[in-house]
Amino acid sequence: MTDVTPRRERRVAAEVTVSMDGYSGTGPEDDMSWAMAHIASEESELHYEGIWRGVSTALLGRTNWEGFSAVWPTITSHPDSSARTRELGEWLATVEKVVFSTTLEPGELDHPEWTNARASRDVVGEVTSLKARAGRDIMVLNSASIIQTLLRANLIDDLYLTVLPATLGGGTRVLPEGFASTWRLASVATFPASGAVALRYQRP
Repeated sequence: MTDVTPRRERRVAAEVTVSMDGYSGTGPEDDMSWAMAHIASEESELHYEGIWRGVSTALLGRTNWEGFSAVWPTITSHPDSSARTRELGEWLATVEKVVFSTTLEPGELDHPEWTNARASRDVVGEVTSLKARAGRDIMVLNSASIIQTLLRANLIDDLYLTVLPATLGGGTRVLPEGFASTWRLASVATFPASGAVALRYQRP
């Protein structure tokens, strides 16, 4: 008997940690010290695991690629890392990764410990094509410029904002200027230890 069950279209999620005043970082040299207590907590690990296990394609920009691929192999293999952290590191190392950049040269994504990565210059075209392919969901890894481009193109289905109890006073904004939209609150999670609140919004 032929299976005629319709295939669910892949959803595109954006997951990002933001300050109370709406910034995801202070700039290129941001060490994320304002967010690390939360990011490294067991509460955060458990929450984030519930997101990434449903994802089979990760999207990131060149800066995040260079930072993540430089530090995560060490984190993954460190004996003090938790089991969840090691599993996340292994997922990051092997999951399909699309790195958006206009300056990447051939071979720059070759990495002995971070595989399955390719470069693209067309954010909207690439994500539209990915949504039409079979697979689990697609997630942007904390890249504000990609999130803004996809928001303007109405290509983000789930917006995960983890708001930390800190203000940065300036830096990189997640939401684009002049962008108006309406969302539905899908879930809320609180983290008593860090004071963070995780909000999941979906397009209505």
